[in-house]
Amino acid sequence: VEARLRDGSRINAIVPTLAMTGPTLTIRKFNRAPLSIAELIDRGAISQEMADFLEIAVQARKSIVVSGGSGSGKTTTLNAIAGFIHTQERIITIEDGAELKLDHAHVIRLESRPPNGDGHGAISLRELIRNALRMRPARIVVGECSGPETLDTLHAMSSGNEGSFLSVHANSPQDTLARLETMVLMARPELPIRLVRQQIDRAADLIVHQTRFPDGSRKTTRIVELNGIENDAWMTNDIFVFSQQGVDGESRVQGEFEATGLVPKFYDDLDSLGVKASRAIFG
Repeated sequence: VEARLRDGSRINAIVPTLAMTGPTLTIRKFNRAPLSIAELIDRGAISQEMADFLEIAVQARKSIVVSGGSGSGKTTTLNAIAGFIHTQERIITIEDGAELKLDHAHVIRLESRPPNGDGHGAISLRELIRNALRMRPARIVVGECSGPETLDTLHAMSSGNEGSFLSVHANSPQDTLARLETMVLMARPELPIRLVRQQIDRAADLIVHQTRFPDGSRKTTRIVELNGIENDAWMTNDIFVFSQQGVDGESRVQGEFEATGLVPKFYDDLDSLGVKASRAIFG
């Protein structure tokens, strides 16, 4: 059984014979208020320069894929960067289990529905995404894509809903792209891989990758710009990286957030969009 408590906590219950060690109840609790980008900076999860860059990217309506392993902070980061969206914009969030808590004036939250005991009544993410497109959204936030709904999400992001977000379970930015390709093919297995990659490239602009370290800390370890496909291979640029430099005496991860010096291509278009942005954050 999967369920949700009134405070938003997620419940999973499983019993024998599926659970061989006996009945197990798992409750996932969340902060009552989502962490802001300022709080993430204070906790060392992201640098001020990275946050400034993401704010500019959101204002410029760049579509962002947030990736990372289980418990790496994808939902927390999605919540934080969504705070950069203008208050007059209409946001629709779509999830299997409602975890996003956007601090925004105009949010509509949609949640999929599993089948009942007779196997009927299910409403999938794909159906919710298609329905959301009829609700005149300014941006769509999907967390987390894990199947054929990825194709519908990418279609939405490349056809009038630029500046939308999605999250993906993946271990690296390269793995993220491979996962997106695989999930699109779940919906349309007959598509040539070249067309699949073109669809992803049209829809997504940046990958923000999260990592959970052995000491329990969660950090944004890479921000990657997608630069198209050349000779059937993805062309990407690391814009920011976290460089780990070891651990301290209490086994806490030590390191620095660094700009690689590369300036994203979309910065050339910012003046025409009315977005003022300094290039000093790139070092």
